[in-house]
Amino acid sequence: MIRFKDVSKTYDSKEGPVKAIKDVNLTIPDGKIYGIIGYSGAGKSTLIRMINGLETPTTGSVTVNGKEISQLKGESLRNARLKIGMIFQHFDLLWSRTVLENVEFPLELSKEGSKEERRQKAEELIKLVGLQGKEKAYPSELSGGQKQRVGIARALANDPQILLSDEATSALDPKTTDEVLDLLVDINRRLGLTIVVITHEMHVIRKICDHVAVLDAGTIVEEGPVLDVFKHPQQAITKRFVNQETSTGSADDTQAVVEQLLESHPDGVIVKLTFHGDQAKLPIVSEMLRQFPETNMSIIEGNIHQTQEGAIGSLYIQLTVDSDKQEQIKGALEYLKTMRVETEVISREQ
Repeated sequence: MIRFKDVSKTYDSKEGPVKAIKDVNLTIPDGKIYGIIGYSGAGKSTLIRMINGLETPTTGSVTVNGKEISQLKGESLRNARLKIGMIFQHFDLLWSRTVLENVEFPLELSKEGSKEERRQKAEELIKLVGLQGKEKAYPSELSGGQKQRVGIARALANDPQILLSDEATSALDPKTTDEVLDLLVDINRRLGLTIVVITHEMHVIRKICDHVAVLDAGTIVEEGPVLDVFKHPQQAITKRFVNQETSTGSADDTQAVVEQLLESHPDGVIVKLTFHGDQAKLPIVSEMLRQFPETNMSIIEGNIHQTQEGAIGSLYIQLTVDSDKQEQIKGALEYLKTMRVETEVISREQ
């Protein structure tokens, strides 16, 4: 288990003290994939580097598997770091070494086993990350995704209990990103590792994480299971991240269409529906129209995504009726609520 208790981090600068992390309290359970999301400058890298002691808190404590990492020194700190692997945004491979030699390198530093045992273990890890046949290749001969797979294999060399991912997919194209994310999920399930992911991409959180914490200006502003955060984002920054991930167009485009429809059909309503789990597979909307046949519906935008806890979908619709049939809209909204579909009526003020 990883626990941050009242953690703050202040740096000195020419302009004066800069508080990068402010009073963070966070618990990351064993065996989970935990995401920390925030925009550039939010303090994500500072926070994650406290887990392996590359940064120390100015105040508060960071405890990893029962040991306060910020209090460890010398050999005790080095031994603790052996159980905390890390993968980086720009791979950080040794360009003069082959794939096999890069994966062997941490084992050489820790003097783990004989030369033959180190080679055998490196070959097993290369196979685990799907790079068999590339053992003698140099980093310059690999694609970005392959380089990151080498980085993951290297991070696993000392049998860590925790794997830290520092923006590990932000330099990759979307297809390669998904392949690397699928690999991390597979490693989590096979090895039971705790994986801590920092990112500015909600897609990464949605695809692989069990829990997420939203970091803004050094402060955790929201935290919880990924599905709950997607369904009920509380803070403005969280809503922005969720809207960017769940919207097929831009949030500004959607809002512009909504405003136009509200203006042209003042007697109608625009509703955002949120489906999750088995709801996403049921013909709820068509049944609503069957029960309230005088209601006209236009679809503005819709999508469905998969999280580690199940499917979640959103649908923006416009409901209109003749001016003397307003009870049809009220009935339709009540029906959706009885089906436990989350409904949000959009007004001009939004």
